[in-house]
Amino acid sequence: MTPALPVGCVIAVLGAPGTGKTELANALAARLLQRGVAAALVAAPALRSPTVQEHAQAAFEQTNRIAAAAQRGVVIADSTALMNAVEADIRFGDSSLYDHALAAHRSHAITLLMALDLPQAEGSDPAAQAEAERADALLRAALARAGSPFAVIHGRGPERLASAWNAINARAEDAGVSSSSGRTASGERAWFWPCDKCSDPACEHRLFRDLIAGRT
Repeated sequence: MTPALPVGCVIAVLGAPGTGKTELANALAARLLQRGVAAALVAAPALRSPTVQEHAQAAFEQTNRIAAAAQRGVVIADSTALMNAVEADIRFGDSSLYDHALAAHRSHAITLLMALDLPQAEGSDPAAQAEAERADALLRAALARAGSPFAVIHGRGPERLASAWNAINARAEDAGVSSSSGRTASGERAWFWPCDKCSDPACEHRLFRDLIAGRT
């Protein structure tokens, strides 16, 4: 099934380092194009140096690139300004980028948050594992503050793509996205995931398992 997504719909793909967000974003964009959907992939801007100023510049650049692409069709955003805000928070203890990032993120129709279940994120390096867990926690907390719903995507390889595809289809069917703001014709916020503030992996796995079972 191909989801009915309007021009201007932004699907944000977020996740801690090593969670496969870039691979998934590319796969989603390719599938939408194969299904005849006018979709554009907006990749994360490269950082020249790890400073707060560089993160701020990259955040504004990414927001502008997403907005420009949304004028022409559906957007798959490989990270948003929120990732830069989280990185600046982790590396420099600077939380000044959150306001801009969350204001921009509220206009995105759906957010896919990568679970910490890939080998890279589950690695044996304690420091890397701790950083991934902190990034995941900060992303969830920021999205909760913004009131932005999200779906947690589990699985590996084709299973991960299938989970994301099912989540997008489910939200398109259940909520009926009608604009880039993710609101329905009645003005109610669309795309709410039933467990958007839950951090229990077992619960998230069960939601996806039930969703996939219902579509097979």
